[in-house]
Amino acid sequence: MEAALLWFCNWSTLGVCAALKLPQISAVLAARSARGISLPSLLLELAGFLAFLRYQCYCEYPLLTFLEYPILITQDLLLLLCIFHFNGNVKQAAPYIAVFVSSWFILGLQKWIIDLAMNLCTFISAASKFVQLQHLWKTRDSGAVSALTWSLSSYTCASKNKTQVEGWPLSAPGVHLKCINLVLKCHGPLSFNTSHKYSERIS
Repeated sequence: MEAALLWFCNWSTLGVCAALKLPQISAVLAARSARGISLPSLLLELAGFLAFLRYQCYCEYPLLTFLEYPILITQDLLLLLCIFHFNGNVKQAAPYIAVFVSSWFILGLQKWIIDLAMNLCTFISAASKFVQLQHLWKTRDSGAVSALTWSLSSYTCASKNKTQVEGWPLSAPGVHLKCINLVLKCHGPLSFNTSHKYSERIS
């Protein structure tokens, strides 16, 4: 039973991640606006994904243990291009992409660099969600932000905790940060509903 549950969590997580950002990209394209989406939040998320993927490649872990991350990075890069496109200058994305490409090689220069980056991954991921929620509550306008993407992200965060590979024990701070990350992700869709109601009242 336990093995079947782990198998389901692993493959369902991979399947959800394959389409995780598509509702968000679709919402931005439909609205022809990136209103409500925090650029710093997206950049932090990309940094966390990149560091985690680089660590897995550096340690030569099996591909299936991190296959969703190349997919998520590709989708985030597409979303980044959409944001800059609708903000009026897609060329502004070039420096950010150059930094991420350079970081891929810098992270692998020394073992302590990649270890430090890996230890910060969950914190960076939680910070990205906090920054997005802070932006949402500050503007009181969820704009083109997709609640479906955040809901799916909450599931992948919970299921990924379940599918930790044997021999990769999480430290106590790591467990706490993952719990915080999950809470922030679950809080996201509720915030979108609140901001929509607020926008309707003032319109």
